[in-house]
Amino acid sequence: MKKKVEILAPAKNLYQGMAAINAGADAVYIGAPQFGARTNATNSVEDITELVRYAHLFKAQVFVVLNTILYDNELATCEKLIHELYHTGVDALIIQDMSIMEMNIPPIVIHASTQANNRDPKHVKFLSDAGMKRAVLARELNLDQIKDISKATDVELEFFVSGALCVAFSGNCYMSIAGGERSANRGSCAQNCRLPYSLTDGTGKTLIANSHLLSIKDLDLSDQLPNLIEAGITSFKIEGRLKDLVYVKNNVSYLRKKLDSFLENNERFEKASSGRTFFNFDAEMDRSFNRGYTDYFVNKRTASIGSWDTPKSQGQVIGKVLEVKANGYVIENSDKLNNGDGLFFINEKDEADGTQINTVTNGIVIPNNYKPIKVGTMIYRNADAEFNKLVEREDSAIRKIGISLTFSETATGFKLHAIDEDGHTSTSTLELSKEVSKNSDGVIDNIKKNLSKTGNTPFIVDAVTIDLSENWFLPISKINEIRRIVLEDLIDVRVAAYVRKEHQIQKTEHPYPVQQLDFMYNVSNKMARAFYHRHGVTEIEQAFELQWDPGKARVMTTKYCVKYELGKCPIHQRETMGEKLIEPLVLKNGDNEYKLKFNCKPCEMEIWEKDADLVFDEEEY
Repeated sequence: MKKKVEILAPAKNLYQGMAAINAGADAVYIGAPQFGARTNATNSVEDITELVRYAHLFKAQVFVVLNTILYDNELATCEKLIHELYHTGVDALIIQDMSIMEMNIPPIVIHASTQANNRDPKHVKFLSDAGMKRAVLARELNLDQIKDISKATDVELEFFVSGALCVAFSGNCYMSIAGGERSANRGSCAQNCRLPYSLTDGTGKTLIANSHLLSIKDLDLSDQLPNLIEAGITSFKIEGRLKDLVYVKNNVSYLRKKLDSFLENNERFEKASSGRTFFNFDAEMDRSFNRGYTDYFVNKRTASIGSWDTPKSQGQVIGKVLEVKANGYVIENSDKLNNGDGLFFINEKDEADGTQINTVTNGIVIPNNYKPIKVGTMIYRNADAEFNKLVEREDSAIRKIGISLTFSETATGFKLHAIDEDGHTSTSTLELSKEVSKNSDGVIDNIKKNLSKTGNTPFIVDAVTIDLSENWFLPISKINEIRRIVLEDLIDVRVAAYVRKEHQIQKTEHPYPVQQLDFMYNVSNKMARAFYHRHGVTEIEQAFELQWDPGKARVMTTKYCVKYELGKCPIHQRETMGEKLIEPLVLKNGDNEYKLKFNCKPCEMEIWEKDADLVFDEEEY
């Protein structure tokens, strides 16, 4: 049997979830009314129910995100919500907090969020043995590490392949709450990593002023899909539950075409859902929100990944400014530009800047707000007016399920039988007296033509067979009626035939990979504590949110490295780095200061608050 491979899309709301499915997503993930890590992307149980029915029509899945940490006074509410979600028909829950594994919940499939320390074979195997059916792997992993995890367990593996990157290990960023009481693990990240910082060394010298030193590019692994499949990934996840409709449809469509080309005539892998999508636009990832792209660490540490100029969208490369006019600019490839487009560039002060196009006239780009731009400056388009307008249309991506129709006669009339691409059937009869048509020319063709008109239904007719003994007279209204009845029934048949996988969580006692948990394990309630104790953990520190010591905390751990970005890595850039930097390096933004600590053996960087007393080990370097 072939292994199914899926594209998993974000759904900010019901409408965008349906649009993602229409664009070719095999599954969508969506926030519930509470407990999702994006407080601005919540949805009612009623809307989730409607999305489930629509998704299941195409044999696509719906996963609900319950990935915040929970407090003791929220446990009963969360348990009640899970029962409600189970009855909507959702296919799985994505969780971080292990308290859910202790609850009295229905037989619903559980996925481990990337915030659940899914970074090595031991932790992922533990979660699998505990009853979780899928692990969303840490974004920082490379192909070899993914292969090692895949060999250690048969749990499904999911991996982010496009969208914004958290600079920290997922679940281990506390800058937001340390700086202003907004917890990322509670769904309210303030995105401190996207702020501008100045970098000073141990002497107080400013090395870099006012740059977005923790902001990194967006992820694009679209060229790595075959390698990731071979490594063991079966679900390709798109980040972006707060992104707009154009972003979702564009990313899904682009990846759909990429994956389909790999799956075509593949003997081992197949698409995870039904139907095929017809596009009225050419998907290009750089035409929707992006900060420039990186493959992150999937091929190990090889290049700069910082997006220091701006945390905002850079967009699509257009070309250099060739000439400056009194009211506009002559730009390479200006024929790509349209009225209303947004332009991005780095101005003469080395700052990110932009303007909007009013008109493009005789090769001259005339902005709404004229700004001086030097000749030779690279211009990007970060808002594509015509593209956005096209993609926002409902008919820009239409998904259809292939069917075959057979129209035949009965003793008292006629019968229409439909069979879809998955083998589901629907039949309806038409009671009608039979009269031979006075004009027999084109009768059969006319019946075929009208039976093939599927309109706004989710079906497309791939074949029509007409089996009649005579060229009977048939009113077009009757043909349309029987077709409508059959297709409406086939929708109900498909939804009713959908089989949701279920799994009842049982309490287990196999040992957790470590016996002492620090605050980075985010244990914030009594039930999560009980879960870990039962699995052999002896010491459990409270979650950061419950015991933060102002001014002295470690607020981030990351594979991203400021030294590497500066060309000063003593491991990878020793031959070219020149003089060592004098530590501690300090990031400053207003009154906020953070010390950087570099752990070179695991190739990680830590960010600490200013009053932390750090020891710098020279042997690390």
